[in-house]
Amino acid sequence: MDNEWKTRTKLVHDGTRRSQWNEVSEAIFLTQGFVYDTAEQAEARFLNAGPDEYIYARYGNPTVAMFEDRIAGLEGAEDAFATASGMAAVSGALMSMLKAGDHVVSARALFGSCLYILENILTRYGVEVTFVDGTDLDQWRAAIRPDTTAVFFETIANPTLEVVDLQAVADLAHAVGATVVVDNVFATPVFSRAMSQGADVVIYSATKHIDGQGRALGGVILGSRDFIRGTVEPYMKHTGGSMSPFTAWIMLKGLETISLRVHAQADSALAIVDALQGKPGLSRIIYPGHPSHAQNALVDRQMGKGGTVIALELAGGQAAAFRFLNELKIVVISNNLGDAKSIATHPATTTHQRLPDDQKAALGITPGLVRLSVGLEDTGDLIADLSQALQTSGE
Repeated sequence: MDNEWKTRTKLVHDGTRRSQWNEVSEAIFLTQGFVYDTAEQAEARFLNAGPDEYIYARYGNPTVAMFEDRIAGLEGAEDAFATASGMAAVSGALMSMLKAGDHVVSARALFGSCLYILENILTRYGVEVTFVDGTDLDQWRAAIRPDTTAVFFETIANPTLEVVDLQAVADLAHAVGATVVVDNVFATPVFSRAMSQGADVVIYSATKHIDGQGRALGGVILGSRDFIRGTVEPYMKHTGGSMSPFTAWIMLKGLETISLRVHAQADSALAIVDALQGKPGLSRIIYPGHPSHAQNALVDRQMGKGGTVIALELAGGQAAAFRFLNELKIVVISNNLGDAKSIATHPATTTHQRLPDDQKAALGITPGLVRLSVGLEDTGDLIADLSQALQTSGE
């Protein structure tokens, strides 16, 4: 890897390992195990495997290693561990580093499965979790204690698109020696500056923008080499949450085009927000990259662009939101994001359905809220589709 390479060059070439045939496209090593020349070599490898020495696919694989090296180079991390899904990355990062008696401070606005890990699983094993409003630095300051082990938050909250001041929270956490763990999926690894702004551990659902075409589940944990190989790897290889070689190959192909895709999607998102401003039936439009967003200046400083996701709140509540969703012709109804296809989701009845109504209300997940993941379709076609659906939803 050449550290002077620019992002798009890294996304095509970082971490490449070629076999004796010097293939152009990365090879897929579909094997669960590896052969040793001698019993002594097997013994030595189990004692201390060196670079590009593999034992078992659950521990590591050449194709997976290429993906790990490439995403680490993009993120500016020392190392990475690829996982079977985004939630395997979240649970693996947290479970591998925490023990009974530890204290975690977390933003309250999280994806439903992340909340389950923090509220139901970690607390079951004696980890104390304190929730705060992620946008309120005074709440972070009050909640972080001298014995706090870690802080956890989504840099952009799902689905209400609130933005946490990464550098400020990291400074508060580091002052007591706490580890800063961020779920960075909405920021994307292209717009991310998380490591340089204080994150110690960065997590992605590779299912989203990294694949970008709805083909496979995957995740990745990024951090220091000591954390990844000393803390995460032992936990993941024994609990079985590692990424498959075929999935890693898909993710490598996704990384080749991710910069082109997310820049185009973010540009479309901004144009859509401009076009929909003031449309009848909309009580508000939330997009971090638009000047109307309360934290737009923070987004510019932290990411440069506002990402690929918009939140629309329909004035007529759930009935209007459902009419809007059902009238869409191009945008599909699903619960993924970061895809080449534009996707609309009704969080209150799907991704965040398990939350009590009062918690949904506190987080801003109203019955009329629709999450829109902007794809790669023609921007004008998307604006026309959304406009006609909005007009119908109010009738």
